[in-house]
Amino acid sequence: MSDNFISLATQRRTIYALGKDLPVSEDEVIATIQEAIRQAPSAFNSQSSRALILLGNEHNKFWEIVREQLRKIVPAESFQATSDKLDGFAAAAGSVLFFEDQDVVTRLQEQFAAYADNFPIWSEHSTGIAQYAVWLALAEKGIGANLQHYNPLVDADVQQAWNIPASWKLRGQMNFGAILAPAGDKAFMDDDKRFVVAR
Repeated sequence: MSDNFISLATQRRTIYALGKDLPVSEDEVIATIQEAIRQAPSAFNSQSSRALILLGNEHNKFWEIVREQLRKIVPAESFQATSDKLDGFAAAAGSVLFFEDQDVVTRLQEQFAAYADNFPIWSEHSTGIAQYAVWLALAEKGIGANLQHYNPLVDADVQQAWNIPASWKLRGQMNFGAILAPAGDKAFMDDDKRFVVAR
């Protein structure tokens, strides 16, 4: 069995020090993100995952939206640290905003009533798989990324700014860019606390 996948999974890390100089073209990045999501599995092949890919000024615009929403709720004396953190995200080359189309979920609930309670859960599985697939695909290209969750704080602004359908529910935001500094060492809990093997 090839160890290529495990090697790639090990390479994928949360990278916060990101820059704008991508090692491949923007078109290649876009195509990579699209294909990773296209190939990600979903329950009943529902293909409920959606994405907004932001580059350049559009990426910067998103992080200004986040900044202005946080300014409303973060105490003034604490806001500088928050703003500095957002500057780090804006320093990246782009962002992928991941959504799940709730119209798809609702249709499946109506079509398969016996599983109705499960489709929202399976939709969350779908977005998680899509996010991981994109993260791995970017890592394979030598592109760093980190995943953030400023939803639902920014949902309405994002919907208005990019004409996002009302049925798209924002689930996460992934920054990507050139790796300016590697991630630190990663600690792992003991296997005997995490895994049960029966044979």
